[in-house]
Amino acid sequence: MAAQVPHEFPKHHGLHEELHESPPQAAALVYCFLLACPVILLLLVRRSRYVTSPTAAAARAREQLLRRLPSPPRKLPVIGHLHLVGRPPHVSLRDLATEHSRDGLMLLRLGAVILRTQDHIFASRAYSPVTDILFYGSTDVAFARYGEHWRQVKKIATTHLLTNKKVRAYRHAREQEVRLVMAKIREAAMAGRTIDLSSLLNSFANDIVCHAVSSKFFRAEEGHNKLFRELVEANSSLIGGFNIEDYFPVLVKLDMVKRMVCAKALKVNKRWNELLDKLIDDHETRFDSQRGDEESDFIDVLLSIQQEYKLTRDHIKAQLVIMFEAGTDTSFIVLEYAMIKLMQNPSIMTKLQTELRMNTPMGKEIVTEDDLNAMAYLKAVIKETLRLHAPAPLLAPHLSMAECDIEGYTIPSTTRVIVNAWALARDPTYWESAEKFMLERFMESGNNVTTDYKGNDFHYLPFGTGRRICPGSTFAISVIEIMLANLVCNFNWELPPELKKRDIDMTESFGVTVHRKEKLLLVPVLPQN
Repeated sequence: MAAQVPHEFPKHHGLHEELHESPPQAAALVYCFLLACPVILLLLVRRSRYVTSPTAAAARAREQLLRRLPSPPRKLPVIGHLHLVGRPPHVSLRDLATEHSRDGLMLLRLGAVILRTQDHIFASRAYSPVTDILFYGSTDVAFARYGEHWRQVKKIATTHLLTNKKVRAYRHAREQEVRLVMAKIREAAMAGRTIDLSSLLNSFANDIVCHAVSSKFFRAEEGHNKLFRELVEANSSLIGGFNIEDYFPVLVKLDMVKRMVCAKALKVNKRWNELLDKLIDDHETRFDSQRGDEESDFIDVLLSIQQEYKLTRDHIKAQLVIMFEAGTDTSFIVLEYAMIKLMQNPSIMTKLQTELRMNTPMGKEIVTEDDLNAMAYLKAVIKETLRLHAPAPLLAPHLSMAECDIEGYTIPSTTRVIVNAWALARDPTYWESAEKFMLERFMESGNNVTTDYKGNDFHYLPFGTGRRICPGSTFAISVIEIMLANLVCNFNWELPPELKKRDIDMTESFGVTVHRKEKLLLVPVLPQN
């Protein structure tokens, strides 16, 4: 089944596809940089002479007879196909595949990369000095290179931090945070005020993660949560921006370039260190080995297994940083897009409100997690939102660890792999009316009612698949479900007067995750009993 997945993008030798700037600007940046550095130009010229020599050309021709690479579009010198990748990249990559590929595989040379169909081969990550700095040598569960350390941290995530039992244990924290948000919205509704729902949801998602990471010191110091949000945004910008080392990895060997590339990442890492070191120190001082597992937060858990797994302090900090990065963005983005889709489809909003209000006992302050089991329409709304607006449309890049054959093509070792999950989820081969927000496809009468978040359906990968699937999907869905249920059940929603004529701006800002550029401004209205 994996071999049938469309829109897989083979790439050769090292590119981080998630552009922060549009490709024409990125290309101009590269050219300006090269023109300003004669030494780098000399290196490239020498490499060019070697590559175009008769001996090298003959060797390349012989190699092509022995192995078949997917055919690429026409490329330019130095930057390859960089100029063809527009903004947003997941859309332009889909369009390029449609135009240039007959079988879903396309080779792009972007500076100096095919979907995972053989999981054991494509389970690693490419080297990046930026992620090495931000995630303490890339020792976290998301960016660690494949090997024994990655297996250990994956086990920690799946058997200690993000188990179903552990996620259920945080239900009271989730419900507590929901109550606080509902109180703020109710106050705005009574005053007839417009609210910035984007900021409110972002804060909520961040507060949930803060509570899970450090429950004992949650809200202990004013401003901690805001600082975490700022650092998460800084990480996203650095990971998902235009990183010259991902297009031209040879340049990072030059000290001047490495210092320039890593300067901002080092500053952000210093701020993470100051914050996390204090939290860990406080936990070590007050650590109680007798605390029950259900009461312990992430730092408690990591400290309790530190000796068993031989974790250094940097290892612990790496896991905490990725928990903030993945936990905050995923929940917030899906909640915001779900509310937008409901505003754009009033009949769906009405049906969802009916389901929620009929299945929530009268007089309850909020919809609790006990009430959610019967909410089939709510779950379909979330699944369909994730289909159309997965937070990470290109997933995290994979790296092949050995040469392999896919659909008759030879994929070299150390090939960087980009999975366009966004394109898969909108492919008309698999989805009827693929661009339409249509819940029936996830209801009992639909064809894909059994489709879930576990990565078994290769046309639906909001959390990835295989060995590198996101281990936090259960945590994220639990946060999304309870907040969306309460937003829709407790209030009716209207667009502010100034937005009613032009609707909601859907322009996106692309990074490691995709955010809307504009804030979501809505007017909450208390329902009439």
